[in-house]
Amino acid sequence: MCAATRIHPDGPVVDAALVRRLIAAQFPQWERLPVTPAATSGADNAMFRLGPELAVRLPRVEWAAGGLRREQQWLSRLAPRLPLPVPAPLAVGRPAAGYPWEWSVLHWLDGANPVVHALAAPQALARDLAGFVNALRAVDPADAPVSQRSVPLASRDGATRAAIAQLSGSIDTEAATALWDKALRLPDYAGPPVWLHGDLTPGNLLLTGAGRLAAVIDFALMGVGDPTADLIAAWNLLPATARPAFRAALHADEAMWARGRAWAFSLALVTIPYYRHTDQALTANARHVVREVLADRGV
Repeated sequence: MCAATRIHPDGPVVDAALVRRLIAAQFPQWERLPVTPAATSGADNAMFRLGPELAVRLPRVEWAAGGLRREQQWLSRLAPRLPLPVPAPLAVGRPAAGYPWEWSVLHWLDGANPVVHALAAPQALARDLAGFVNALRAVDPADAPVSQRSVPLASRDGATRAAIAQLSGSIDTEAATALWDKALRLPDYAGPPVWLHGDLTPGNLLLTGAGRLAAVIDFALMGVGDPTADLIAAWNLLPATARPAFRAALHADEAMWARGRAWAFSLALVTIPYYRHTDQALTANARHVVREVLADRGV
């Protein structure tokens, strides 16, 4: 996906020329470094390389600007307590040159996004990912913000049912509705609030050449609360054979595992109608999740 693509109808076009203008005006020490679009760029934030060691991250839409501010405030505090690199900001840019929000300069983190169905070491990756989640959960949650993903499944009911209706003819809507109805009868999380990433999708994970987890990025939805949403990687990335290792390492009981499956399902259903004309990779992964969950419907 090209970094300059307008994914959200009310968002600005963000391209390399804009980034060069912002860097030259606000960080002249880096103005001679080349600016190039990253090979992959997020749906809500655009990413550019700035020379060989830096990156620039800019929100594409207003709701993403709040997540970037959260990263700017908290990632430098979390980074020393986590077992893998995370993109703690080096500098914060101001709105300028027609661009309306704050933006970040970061260290570039090496690695490649995982490719579903082509994982070199799925069992090891499942354990790596669970180890990261457990380390994040172990960080003191005092004074931390509440994650936007720390909400009961019932709060997603309207959006999920609307998405199912929009997907009539392209998915088994009867099976999807039955699965969702059953998920809504699950008990809510009753444990203590803990840190969660909130968006553990393939695009937010970087792997080594050997297929091991190298870094975790995009913490826009991080915060404390119900950690269930961090189970979504079991369906958006891991094959069925690796899910038991992930679940065991996270000590997820039946109810939490079922809620995690329902979270993955709801997020995927809502993603498809919104992004199907603007982000083919994200939509393809969402369709993959829907297939995986409907095939694993033991909710």
